[in-house]
Amino acid sequence: MFEDVKYLKFKSYLNTYCPHCRNTFNVEVKDQKFLQFKAVYKGEDIDLKLSPYLDVFDIESSKEIAKDDLLDDFLCPRCKKSLIVVEKPCGDCGSPVAEVIIAAFSRLLPFYLCMKHGCTWHGLTKADENKIKLKIPRQEMPEQDMKLRVANHGEVPYGYTTELAQLEAGRCLQCKEPKCVNGCPVNVDIPSFIKLIREEKIDDAAKKIKERNILPAICGRVCPQESQCESLCILGIKDRPVAIGNLERFVSDYERKMELVKIPTITARLNKKIAVVGSGPAGLTVAADLIQKGYSVTIFEALHEAGGVLVYGIPEFRLPKGIVNFEIDYLKQMGVRIEMNTVIGKTIEMDELLQNFDAVFIGVGAGLPVFMNLPGETLGNVFSANEYLTRMNLMKAYKFPEYDTPKPRGNRVVVIGGGNVAMDSARTAIRTGSNEVIIVYRRSRQELPARHEEVRHAEEEGVKFMLLTNPVRYIGNDQGLLKGMECIRMKLGEPDSSGRRRPVPIEGSNFIIDCDVAVVAIGTSSNPVLFQTAQDIKRNKWGYVEVDPETNETSKEFVYAGGDIVTGSATVIEAMGAGRIAANAIQKKLAG
Repeated sequence: MFEDVKYLKFKSYLNTYCPHCRNTFNVEVKDQKFLQFKAVYKGEDIDLKLSPYLDVFDIESSKEIAKDDLLDDFLCPRCKKSLIVVEKPCGDCGSPVAEVIIAAFSRLLPFYLCMKHGCTWHGLTKADENKIKLKIPRQEMPEQDMKLRVANHGEVPYGYTTELAQLEAGRCLQCKEPKCVNGCPVNVDIPSFIKLIREEKIDDAAKKIKERNILPAICGRVCPQESQCESLCILGIKDRPVAIGNLERFVSDYERKMELVKIPTITARLNKKIAVVGSGPAGLTVAADLIQKGYSVTIFEALHEAGGVLVYGIPEFRLPKGIVNFEIDYLKQMGVRIEMNTVIGKTIEMDELLQNFDAVFIGVGAGLPVFMNLPGETLGNVFSANEYLTRMNLMKAYKFPEYDTPKPRGNRVVVIGGGNVAMDSARTAIRTGSNEVIIVYRRSRQELPARHEEVRHAEEEGVKFMLLTNPVRYIGNDQGLLKGMECIRMKLGEPDSSGRRRPVPIEGSNFIIDCDVAVVAIGTSSNPVLFQTAQDIKRNKWGYVEVDPETNETSKEFVYAGGDIVTGSATVIEAMGAGRIAANAIQKKLAG
């Protein structure tokens, strides 16, 4: 039998034909398709079954065949004509080749099989392989039925099966200069981990990702890959890009479910201590990087659970909290200490930290709600998105009465804003049993900053969009509770500093929306608590910390910062990238 045989299932949308009689080679075997050829070997007929994905799927032979044996002929099983093309030698060894015609989405493509190394597709060019890959459609991730998921808080996408993951991984062109890596803030070696998936080395693929990203299961779910790594995928020029995020999620879930996660052995222990303020993505990255370099790391978290925005801000149906807890337990097993219910700036001052630690990293995020300062904003049932989502997620209101936090429920809920937080709030409100949920956004659909996937999910679940609309005041009843919201229609003017067209009010277009709950999701700003006792840390006019972009060190020596407290609201992976810069700078400075 041939050596190094790869087994790969494939879908039946590809057909393969004899170049002479154009009859198909494909045969059904136990509900699966194979390419079937009749080959002559030393005067006797044998059968070879090959897959159209350029890898051997299965081989059944009446003769034992050595790896380098030369096949005398390939015959079409239909018309019995030889498929050998004498005038086209193999580009690697010069042997004759057999021609097959593969139909991919109604387009016939010629491919050539080396007669000496046929079962490994020896001599097939990279360009030939890419022709097929360009015809494999992007594999969609299975999801909960839209009618069922609005009644539960379970995760919406189910994730790839192994078969879907390998099919999607087969689309990767394995570029020599992969631009996708440049689009990743932590520079994951994307082509390498995808290649390992194709080779069915899924555990190795997970380990490859973790060389650069300690939270792949989280990033695979919540990071905007479409505007980062996938936006630079070469395949995306002619087709949809490789689903890098879905593959990242697949391998990390596989590693966790198959109990293949291994805690790194830390051999070197240094007599240096690092304090990390905040347990969000930036803080967790700093902790993971420095604990592996031998430093003692303590995370100080103001809330009663670690994870930052991952636990209080992102809903269960988008990021299950069991996954976040698993990743944090992983850090604890590595030796990271986490002190809960500790507010730096109140419980402990910054200067006290510096007396007991060699360096401090600030990763407190940007958790201060932003309101519009409209009349009636203090009415009951007008929530910031921070409070609304924290109640639902961290305080487990979605599990009421199992947990003591009642869930804010309205008959008609209005969410103000168009970002991911607005989508999270609206989709959460749908799941509380509200009859109607409306997103009010002052620009058009084209300017919506939320991920396309989140907008699609919201629409599928029944959320309505009232675009080019802006609130001007809230209206209350005699009990001081919200009963309505006055709005004004908008039109788009010239682009502003963000590059988007500025919304301009249309005079006289005011109208009233009846509603009993409003959620304001228009952004956040920096929390000032920490800086009340650390006024020597320089901040900009918006209250965000100013840092050296090369090291992320603040104006206070040995104090570093990264994530939303520096940039304002950004992505999980960008916060992790900032944490990695700071960790490397801390290591370099403390090592002299």
